[in-house]
Amino acid sequence: MTPAHSLAPGEGLPFAERDVAVVGGGQAALAVGYHLARELRKTDATVAFFDDRAGPGGAWRGTWDSLRLFSPAEWSSLPGYLLPRHLGDADPEAAEAPHRDDVLGYFAAYEARYELPVWRPVRVTAVRRDGDRLRVETDRGDVRARAVVAATGTASRPVVPDVPGREAFGGVQIHSGAYRSAEPFAGQRVLVVGGGNSGAQILAEVSAVADASWAVETTPRFLPADVDGRVLFDAATARYHALKSGEDPGRPYGLGDVVQVPSVRAAKEAGRLDDLRPPIARLTAAGVVWPDGTEESVDVVIWCTGFRPALEFLAPLGVIDDAGRVTVEATRSVAEPRLWLVGYGSWTGFASATLVGVGRSARVTAREVIQSLSFPTS
Repeated sequence: MTPAHSLAPGEGLPFAERDVAVVGGGQAALAVGYHLARELRKTDATVAFFDDRAGPGGAWRGTWDSLRLFSPAEWSSLPGYLLPRHLGDADPEAAEAPHRDDVLGYFAAYEARYELPVWRPVRVTAVRRDGDRLRVETDRGDVRARAVVAATGTASRPVVPDVPGREAFGGVQIHSGAYRSAEPFAGQRVLVVGGGNSGAQILAEVSAVADASWAVETTPRFLPADVDGRVLFDAATARYHALKSGEDPGRPYGLGDVVQVPSVRAAKEAGRLDDLRPPIARLTAAGVVWPDGTEESVDVVIWCTGFRPALEFLAPLGVIDDAGRVTVEATRSVAEPRLWLVGYGSWTGFASATLVGVGRSARVTAREVIQSLSFPTS
């Protein structure tokens, strides 16, 4: 393979054919790239990755500045190359809960290490059938490919609940996908919606500078302070295998439980995560109405309410179902066998939306792609 390439404004792609086109430049795409590079090193196969972002990092480029991972570096790594375990003097806890900037640097190093041919910024607008190939339409020109791997994740499709009155609300509304720091909300009345890890981390930060409360469906379940994402992943794995075997999986921990990264632990100990509210009944011009009819003024609503798969570019293939997913066997589309999908959640492989979990799905995908193209595998 050849190294990544940044296109200048107005510059088009220098090729119109590739054996494999991978749409995306984040963790799922890189994991697929690693396995493709290993399997194709003795062939003359051509591969291209199309990333619509300005530089390496995928969705991590759009996360908030203070984001911390749930797990130590060795449990937050892609296949073949561990995330470096930093122990900087300024932040001795960085090895146990790496920063998002650590991930950005790691992704850049990963691309370079395996010479992944990522072309950016290239926005894929559609994939269509074109004879014996799929035509990948981009804003830098079209490319015909024998196989396409979709690895665009979910970050570009934030979910905001259709709460009555949302459009009438006169304050600021922002999704966690667009949140960067607490500074713009200092001194304001802020409501964080969503009881997962993103909600906990953002509330921990915002509550230090604003009057903040937390609207949740159920009371958040915090993991013990000495438990991190390793335990969550092990518990989820055990649950997955138990369900496959028809056994009662129990629930010691779950992937929705809140990991007490340093900022969350400090906020919890200070009592800044205790102001829990029920789900919003409706929004008004000046604030919220709770289920009991009580009204409360709010300046800012931060929606930490998840994302959907970013698959609009596959619409011309007619493979997307009413739930916004694609029916797959393993990761291969049933309706379009020249298409694979990696990293969108459990329906494309167990834990495939995580750094440590995507490698398994990526390996299976790479092998299937190569077999479909009649390239020999090792």
